[in-house]
Amino acid sequence: MPITDWPEAERPREKLLARGPGALSDAELLAIFLRTGIQGKTAVDLGRDLLNRYQGLRTLLELDLQELSCNAGVGATKYVQLQAALELGRRYLETSLRRDTALASPGDTRNFLKARLRAYPQEVFACLFLDNRHRVICFEELFTGTIDGASVHPREVVRRAIYHNAAALIFAHNHPSGVAEPSQSDRLITRRLKDALGLIDVRVLDHIVVGDTEIVSFAERGLL
Repeated sequence: MPITDWPEAERPREKLLARGPGALSDAELLAIFLRTGIQGKTAVDLGRDLLNRYQGLRTLLELDLQELSCNAGVGATKYVQLQAALELGRRYLETSLRRDTALASPGDTRNFLKARLRAYPQEVFACLFLDNRHRVICFEELFTGTIDGASVHPREVVRRAIYHNAAALIFAHNHPSGVAEPSQSDRLITRRLKDALGLIDVRVLDHIVVGDTEIVSFAERGLL
């Protein structure tokens, strides 16, 4: 039975309007982007099949165009729509860090860093540059490495801090292994960066390690 023949309260778009997006399942939310199904399957059925095939929403949304297009009923147009939705989500999180107020919510910072770094298959080291009131000046991904490490150069971090006239920094990097526990090399480079930035009176507020489901804060661990 096509979705148009379903009771109105069960149609994904009408359900969202009446009850809000939180009332929809992952398959129903996907159906809104897919818009149409394939022969014998509604858009909701297709969304459910995709979620089952890739064992959840995260893996599905991290597929590239070629991988996603292997599935019947999903081509370049739907891939573009899903990627655009993901990027909107990332930018929405970033706006919470760019208001004219100091960083007030560690949760906002963590959610933003997780959204930006978690999906990378290689290690990426990034910085949040802050002014003297701890307002975000900008976010930059500075170094990209391999699956088990990235070379971080203190001189380049210092150069970017001077360029942005930053008063404080938050470091962040991901662990593609999914385990957020800081390594000995993570601790050593944090100490080197802190010492180098201290020479130009730039404070290091935290170093966030992003894993698959967990985030570790150096500040909370007393590692700074």
